[in-house]
Amino acid sequence: MSTPDIAVVGIGIHPFGRTPGVSGRAQGAFAVRRALDDAGIQWSDVQFAFGGSYSAGDADSLVSDLGMTGIPFINVSNGCGTGGSALTAACDSIRSGRYDLGIVVGFDKHPPGAFNEDPENLGLGSWYGETGMMVTTQFFAMKIQRYMYTYGIERSTLAEVAAKAFRNGSLNPNAWRRKSLTVEEISEAAMISHPLTQYMFCSPAEGGVALVISRADRAKQYTDRPVYLRSCEFRSRRFGSFEVYSPWSSPEVAPGPTTEASTAAFEAAGVDPGEVDLAQIQDTESGAEIMHMAETGLCKHGEQSALIAAGETEIGGRLPINTDGGVLANGEPIGATGLRQVYENVLQLRGDAGSRQVPGDPGVAFTHVYGAPGISACTVMTR
Repeated sequence: MSTPDIAVVGIGIHPFGRTPGVSGRAQGAFAVRRALDDAGIQWSDVQFAFGGSYSAGDADSLVSDLGMTGIPFINVSNGCGTGGSALTAACDSIRSGRYDLGIVVGFDKHPPGAFNEDPENLGLGSWYGETGMMVTTQFFAMKIQRYMYTYGIERSTLAEVAAKAFRNGSLNPNAWRRKSLTVEEISEAAMISHPLTQYMFCSPAEGGVALVISRADRAKQYTDRPVYLRSCEFRSRRFGSFEVYSPWSSPEVAPGPTTEASTAAFEAAGVDPGEVDLAQIQDTESGAEIMHMAETGLCKHGEQSALIAAGETEIGGRLPINTDGGVLANGEPIGATGLRQVYENVLQLRGDAGSRQVPGDPGVAFTHVYGAPGISACTVMTR
């Protein structure tokens, strides 16, 4: 295992879901204050910040709430991978030797309904939107249809993934969806885009998360329970990978950004995927969790139905996945999602996750966040 050079020394969260009357920026500031308190520091101690938001304003505007200290504060925008991108950049800033202590923050406040993207912002013609493909429910449904056919995934597995998410979310005081649903209720819900029903999709949401990170060799100055970032890797798509907003499918097949980012993260950390005790992976819809289990190297393609049916991905299983309910239960505030995953892993590695605590004193945790139009960030974390 590699020698750690970055530690997470403080975490803060604003509950996800809907918070009428509270701006996205206010939720971000709330999360930062919680993280500062957790690390036992003041805003004036922070040397730099990276942050992102898709629809709640520029993250650097938080200085109006937290203090105008002249801090270098860089805005990050990278779709659902915004949080992972901000964390990657922040880690690199410490590794460069320029800084010792920084903040990473993500927040958002999306209106109800589907995300409303402009195809021309992604280099696509207006025709792409006119055919309905900018509504990602259709893309994700087509992708999981092909995957299920190729690898023999059972349709019931889709409902089992969602049921697990809502069970775990019911144990999470910061989750939006905190009511358990049965496999039958999920399977029989309104069909949105075959084979995915209403409760197999996440929803745009609100929330904020902040992390205080430091040089690993100084972590004990801020906490007696640091969690070390062994690696943080980010990749974009190659020609031949089939990703969100692809207007065609190439005859060539290339590994996707998830495969390449996770491989790089495990190699940089000196950790084998088989050593992972728990994982938070992108579950924009329940099919995404299934595909990402294999793309990240946590299992082989085609094994997912048997693993999930056997309870292996439950909190008490061999490989707990999305212990806080994932995006399905928490919703998707774009700026915050990737950092929410890290927040959850810090709680788990500290032993502070309460009723959803993974048993057996977990020591290695993994995160994976995926965003349009084909980007992925992964971390490996240890005590």
